[in-house]
Amino acid sequence: MSRPDSLFVVLIALGFSTPDVVAQNYPDRPIRFIVPFAPGGTNDIVARLIAAKLHEALGQPVVVDNRGGASGVIGTELAAKASPDGYTLLMANMNLATNPVLFKKLPYDTLRDLSAVSLLATSPTVLAMSPSLPIKSVRELIAYAQAKPGKLTYGTSGIGTTTHIPMELLISMTGIKMVPVHYKGGGPMLIDLIAGRVSPAFTTILSVMPHFQAQRLRALAVSTPKRSSALPDIPTVAESGVPGYEFAGWWGVVVPARTPRAVVANLNAQLGKILAQRDVQEKLIGQGADPAHTSPEQFSSYIRTELAKWGKVIKEANIRAE
Repeated sequence: MSRPDSLFVVLIALGFSTPDVVAQNYPDRPIRFIVPFAPGGTNDIVARLIAAKLHEALGQPVVVDNRGGASGVIGTELAAKASPDGYTLLMANMNLATNPVLFKKLPYDTLRDLSAVSLLATSPTVLAMSPSLPIKSVRELIAYAQAKPGKLTYGTSGIGTTTHIPMELLISMTGIKMVPVHYKGGGPMLIDLIAGRVSPAFTTILSVMPHFQAQRLRALAVSTPKRSSALPDIPTVAESGVPGYEFAGWWGVVVPARTPRAVVANLNAQLGKILAQRDVQEKLIGQGADPAHTSPEQFSSYIRTELAKWGKVIKEANIRAE
């Protein structure tokens, strides 16, 4: 039988208390919610929304701790090596599935040192452009990049992130050449994107919707096969001359391995209630994200599928973080 602290252990009998005192006393002090990226990006936005609701549900402060850098590795290491008592949560995203392929060696083992709690939401990414450039569609972007190979610099929130992989997928499928500029998080990247210091960039609808509305950025296309209900007039990349293109970002909560099952069950149940609240759904859906509560084992399976899917893309594109 596999080790009980595996990320993919089957968490059966979620109501089981081990021991009873854990369930009775948890939580009795503040909880740290690590976001492995800088403030201002989508991970931060989602984490702060969930943290505020968890505070209401659990009666203890849930403090968001931004630890950006190294494509999420710094913050993830802190969580993986934290005490497995339920007082450290980690905002997980696609980096959890891409970093094991991007890095030759990580200071933690993703499958051994972390345990899944629940998926929170999924979302298309949107291809955004600075209005300072005369590019208003994906076709125009491709034509511009073909005419001036290597001239465009595209922004990312880090190697292997939901802002990096979709652009590499576009580059791979079209043969264009652009130069990546990697930041420590989505917030700093957006600042330079809005200022026109980098352009274009794939980012999440959550983080850029206000900038589209204020015309500080231009939306070219969304990455999923279907249009987003938040941006119904914006075509998909596939519609825009790159058939077969598909990408979706996601967010979830994981905890250090060996966190008591009763605590994981409690957190999972609270997240389910939070994601069912109308105001939370409106905030997420209104900005292009779809709430997606899952069981721990369902989220584990989802991460395993992402590991296989994007590991293949990364290897074929020969992307390395070192």
